[in-house]
Amino acid sequence: MSSPLRITHALGDRITVTEERGGIDLISYAYRPEAAWEAPKPYIHPMRTLTDNVVTDYRPNDHRWHKGLQMTASHLSGQNLWGGNTYVHGQDYRPLPDRVGSMAHLGFDEVAADAGRAVVAERLSWRHNDGTHWADELRRVELHDVEHDVHTGPGSGTTGANTGGSWSLTWSSAITNRRTEPLLFGSPTTHGRKAAGYTGLFWRGPRAFRGGRILGPDGEGPELMGTQAPWLAYSGEHDGADGHATLIFQHAPENDHSGAGGTHPAHWFVRDEPFAAVAPSFAFHEELELAPGDTLARRYRVTVADGTWDRERITAYLAEHPW
Repeated sequence: MSSPLRITHALGDRITVTEERGGIDLISYAYRPEAAWEAPKPYIHPMRTLTDNVVTDYRPNDHRWHKGLQMTASHLSGQNLWGGNTYVHGQDYRPLPDRVGSMAHLGFDEVAADAGRAVVAERLSWRHNDGTHWADELRRVELHDVEHDVHTGPGSGTTGANTGGSWSLTWSSAITNRRTEPLLFGSPTTHGRKAAGYTGLFWRGPRAFRGGRILGPDGEGPELMGTQAPWLAYSGEHDGADGHATLIFQHAPENDHSGAGGTHPAHWFVRDEPFAAVAPSFAFHEELELAPGDTLARRYRVTVADGTWDRERITAYLAEHPW
């Protein structure tokens, strides 16, 4: 049975979801606007394991606009809703503050928790740097499947000193183009930089997670950059506490990540150096065109587990927790 959850809402600032059995604040969903150059947008940080270890980073010195887990748009019809400098082919990254837009919080449709699930449903406006309204987003973040007492050791598929358990977060975004012309979603790779196809939902791991383990259904390591798969996992070791954590990033079936059903294909952006990061990019190699009035809908699940999970353990977990 999933452990009970509790919500605390600091109006105008953030929503915190607490796991009541251990009193652990699993996430803080922050929606108060921050620095304009960092492309203000809501984000999740800190995000914690059931053993109270943080598995996100916030405003690191290399990229101040990296904030936990957030929806991003690195290249959007000439605007940068990612933050910081903008990649320009042949000129590398340039400070172009007039291109940095925002995702503004408009309101919540639901903020609730029951015995085993918590929900944050939000309306947002995607905006050009000059404030022009470009898109509407309906976002839904759900926490669920909070499960204690993962047993580690031989045959368990889990290694590491900590045995706290796991929990999952489902992130849904439906983005509707409100312009009279198409919105073009791209990435540094679509603009000429190799192996930099980041855009969409983006996770930045703690500094200690550098050099962590990257695992997919059929492969392992940094060579999974730019590949396609229904899931990808990242394991890292904590600073300040003994043990490891594993995060599993998963496409919902309707995402049609391969593009076989006619939707735009998705590819994994993943790095373990010089920092830990994962994004199920929806515009890695080619731009995604969203016509006026059309909606881009994507749903993802992120599972946060104590210990280093191997492929067998991950596969078993996903089979036990179907969509």
